[in-house]
Amino acid sequence: MISKNHTKAFLLLGVLVVIVFLANLALGSVWIPLDDVLHILFGGQAEKSAWQYIIIDYRLPKAIAAILTGSGLAVAGLMMQTFFRNPLAGPFVLGISSGASLGVALLILGSAAISASTFATTGNWGTVIAASLGSFLVLSIVMLVAAKVRDAMALLIIGLMFGSLTSAVVSILAYFSPASELQRYIFWSFGSLGDISWQGTAILALCYFIGVMLAVFSIKTLNSLLLGDQYAQTLGVSLKKSRFIIIIATSILAGSLTAFTGPIAFVGLAVPHLIRQVFKSSNHWLLLPACMLGGALLMLICDSIAQAPLNSFTLPINAITSLVGAPVVIWLLIRKRKLIF
Repeated sequence: MISKNHTKAFLLLGVLVVIVFLANLALGSVWIPLDDVLHILFGGQAEKSAWQYIIIDYRLPKAIAAILTGSGLAVAGLMMQTFFRNPLAGPFVLGISSGASLGVALLILGSAAISASTFATTGNWGTVIAASLGSFLVLSIVMLVAAKVRDAMALLIIGLMFGSLTSAVVSILAYFSPASELQRYIFWSFGSLGDISWQGTAILALCYFIGVMLAVFSIKTLNSLLLGDQYAQTLGVSLKKSRFIIIIATSILAGSLTAFTGPIAFVGLAVPHLIRQVFKSSNHWLLLPACMLGGALLMLICDSIAQAPLNSFTLPINAITSLVGAPVVIWLLIRKRKLIF
């Protein structure tokens, strides 16, 4: 049952998402009045024709990507924390982000190392494809391992080891790469929402929808896993089947989001904790939609700050997510003095 306090919290989160979404469209190197933003969104004409282009072709797909990225990472983080019963687990603990990073590193740094610069200049779609292939490779290995390993903690450690292995390969590639290609890879690792097109947003939305639907399908399983594997089995939960569904859902969300926006840290780890503190519940029927709203809100706020309003430059989104979010989480945990999990 949803209490009145929960209903108020959902309404507050929803209203804040809408407000910050509109602010995100208005803010940037060029300030666009809010009434013009609303006119453009509802099919009208703005005072200046250039504003139409800025909103429709640049800021709107970026804002939608921020919503998808924040909510998707938050849902993936929630599933991993419950699956491993570990508050430090995040959406990238299985090595999916590391696989994407390896794919991009092989494209940018590897092609530079063998003097095949043609492959390194394939544009944004080349980066997306390379990251997707890297994520899929790691996912395939993780799924094979999951079929052999029954212990969830062992799977967690294996995922971390994959991360270490890919980091080692990336370091070797970076050592032999020229400064220009190394800089390009580092910029990708900062994370960015500004390079995504409408076509990319559509593909990202499809992957997001599939991942979230699998997560919704797993809610009953996630609730039962909170009380342990044996209790879940007594309720008729197939641990093997549930494990595969949860891993696939997390991998689709984390892999697709990383492919299009780069490895964005902190959101998937922190938002589930923030939501638990606000809702004071461990029921995933409440936590999952709340994490979707909370992740979207945090990502929109961080993207608005990263745009550095009225300036021509854009700050790294990865740095902003940690600078804005980490102090909030620390303050909440110190004030509550107890981690709800």
